[in-house]
Amino acid sequence: MGHDHKHEHCECHEEHHHEGGVKESAIKIGVATVLLIAAVVIEKHTQLPTWAYLLIYMVPYLVVGWETLREAAEGLLHGEALSEDFLMSVATLGALGIGFMPGAETQFPEAVFVMLFFQLGEMFESIAEGRSRRSIGHLMDIRPDVAHVDAGEQIEDRHPSEIPIGTIIIIRPGEKVPLDGIVLEGSSSLDTVALTGESVPRNIGKDDEILSGCVNLSGVLKVRTTKAFGESTASRILELVENATEHKSRSESFITKFAKIYTPIVVALAVLVAIVPSLITGEWATWVYRGLMFLVVSCPCALVISVPLSFFGGIGGASRKGILIKGANLMDTLRRVRTVVFDKTGTLTEGVFEVSAVHPDIIGTTELLHLAAHVERHSTHPIAMALRNAYPDEADDCTISAIEEVAGQGATALVNGRRVAVGNSRLMEAEGAAWRPCHHPGTIVHVSIDGEYAGHIVISDRVKADAASAILSLRAAGVRRTVMLTGDQASVAAGVASEVGVDEYYAGLLPGDKVARLESELGEGAVAFVGDGINDAPVLARADVGIAMGALGSDAAIEAADVVLMDDKPSALAEAIRIARRTVRIATENIWFAVGVKVLVLAMASVGLATMWMAVFADVGVTVLAVLNAMRALK
Repeated sequence: MGHDHKHEHCECHEEHHHEGGVKESAIKIGVATVLLIAAVVIEKHTQLPTWAYLLIYMVPYLVVGWETLREAAEGLLHGEALSEDFLMSVATLGALGIGFMPGAETQFPEAVFVMLFFQLGEMFESIAEGRSRRSIGHLMDIRPDVAHVDAGEQIEDRHPSEIPIGTIIIIRPGEKVPLDGIVLEGSSSLDTVALTGESVPRNIGKDDEILSGCVNLSGVLKVRTTKAFGESTASRILELVENATEHKSRSESFITKFAKIYTPIVVALAVLVAIVPSLITGEWATWVYRGLMFLVVSCPCALVISVPLSFFGGIGGASRKGILIKGANLMDTLRRVRTVVFDKTGTLTEGVFEVSAVHPDIIGTTELLHLAAHVERHSTHPIAMALRNAYPDEADDCTISAIEEVAGQGATALVNGRRVAVGNSRLMEAEGAAWRPCHHPGTIVHVSIDGEYAGHIVISDRVKADAASAILSLRAAGVRRTVMLTGDQASVAAGVASEVGVDEYYAGLLPGDKVARLESELGEGAVAFVGDGINDAPVLARADVGIAMGALGSDAAIEAADVVLMDDKPSALAEAIRIARRTVRIATENIWFAVGVKVLVLAMASVGLATMWMAVFADVGVTVLAVLNAMRALK
């Protein structure tokens, strides 16, 4: 409880601290600008010794640069000599000192201008980065601070972290759902866009599950909580998004290693540029000035900040659409996906079985459903549930006894003294019933009465509305092969494969068979496996990218998968691949832009064509532009 409050307080404190820092920087820059103009006017209209002008220019320099000098000194004490603050401090102090060299012109105004521009760039960079992080913060602001507890005669307001499992809470219209639970009373529509990206409201009523992070749009709901605050759906999503940036992408890992090698090399070159030509030509002021420009350009700040920010933005933008990507490293893999392997049930199909046809033989349609429902009355199998749903009225005078499940075949029971068998063709053969085949797509459930064939019932699973368009979208996104795996029979698999348009399908597979089949697909390009995340955990773990779909509220799915599609739509997969490619493309643009400008200015500085202004742009200006470009990943 205390931890959660502390966390919120820290976030709030950080936001105020950030805003205060920007205002303070703006004031310093304004004051320093006025003082610099005054110093330039004094120098133009007076004749004073060089040291006197230095003292005059040091006032605006220290006003705007004191913080940078202090950070540089602290970095030195902690062994971080090649920080941006240190390099900028050495460059500007060196420019101030050049004026005292024999035959050299003073660089006092330029040194102050450089520090001023550096601080201006830092301020804009801070504003851009703050906006990017606030955008994700507002996007993920899905946990309310209060829950209304039904305490009998009165309603008590408490923080959700204080509420134990099993508590009765009231959720009013317009309020965010604070905790996961089951609806006890009331009906309403829920805005689930924060979780799923889906704009269409979801209707909810008594006995339905309700998830934290949704917004109650219409009716008052009485809910019994089923999860603690820290384990609720909203908290889990926030945790995933916050932790995602800890897993570095290949681009980020490259930049970290690149900076450690690149910066010392360029600093060494700066020293050589300042000393070697000076010893040969004797023009110390000229070559020290060029060496100082090398120092300013050398800091890889644009890369170190903008590349992680690009991935941070991409992860936040994806979460807005109900796509949770667990790490920046997965962006790299997701963009290289060339083969997508789907589980069938619950992924390409609804996973909700229903009776689609009834073919009776010796009894009527209603009686056939009636008998099948009675035999399957205690089974939890989806097929049994479909039969019971087709004939829900069990309040009759039938007596049912001796119910027996036959593994892999079906079930038998005595209904009013008659032996009724409900199952597949193997069970019919065991009962001695001459069953008839059916070419209707779906699972065929045969029924016999006292060994005589009574007919069959066809149960099918609906294909999701956007499954076929999702396959087309994947092809448009550059996916070369789509494969469907299922434990269902070949005839059912063939019908679904034909309807959705996958390239290949494999039926009758056990979980181990699915892993073996997936491994045969591994090779050129990355392979993604899309499943429901509960019974497909081994395959999700084996794929290059495991994607759990329709995982709203499913802990097993969130744990097993690399990417979680919070809604139940296969079309979100193509969107996830597009977001990954766009994010990596933005990061790559920043890398090439930053390195290109730095190399150009370094080359110009070495032959005397660059100024200190250009050097500062190559560092601070490029960083600001790269950060602004990185913010595009949010959209």
